[in-house]
Amino acid sequence: MAKVYFYYSAMNAGKSTVLLQSSYNYQERGMRTMVFAPAIDDRSGLGRVKSRIGLEAPAEVLKADDNLFTRVESAHAAAPLACVLVDEAQFLTPAQVTQATDIADTLDIPVLCYGLRTDFQGNLFPGSAALLARADDLIELKTICHCGRKATMNVRIGSDGKGLREGAQIEIGGNERYVAMCRRHYKEALASN
Repeated sequence: MAKVYFYYSAMNAGKSTVLLQSSYNYQERGMRTMVFAPAIDDRSGLGRVKSRIGLEAPAEVLKADDNLFTRVESAHAAAPLACVLVDEAQFLTPAQVTQATDIADTLDIPVLCYGLRTDFQGNLFPGSAALLARADDLIELKTICHCGRKATMNVRIGSDGKGLREGAQIEIGGNERYVAMCRRHYKEALASN
């Protein structure tokens, strides 16, 4: 029976790299995959998954109002799929997470979701909350704080280089905008403001 997997972490843990490697492993064995990237994140170009270490691949663009199940069911009917992979899964809607479970339960295709657990304020993204509640397997990918401890938090950096406490939950950015830190240094970064 297929499962839904949620690979989560703070920023810069290599989630996109692991996704691309997983997709490659299936394809190397002659199995077809379907990779999704959210329309909201076009840093690497619309319809691309790109890792910080330079790996990249084309992806299907997924909008918030798209039905993930219907898209996968249609593609699977045209040519069998072995795996569905979703980058930046924190941007999934709760309905799309339910649709991911339908893909696993009805179509018997594993769904591998990769994303952030929390935002810069330490709050769950709606997609991440739904995945934490509904995924069969939760896998933490680890990265480190500048102190060497495990980073679990994401600090959003302002133009002055200091951590921000307020703002919209979603603001697309990379290393120029976010820093992964352990909880202690996260608190210190916010206390300095």
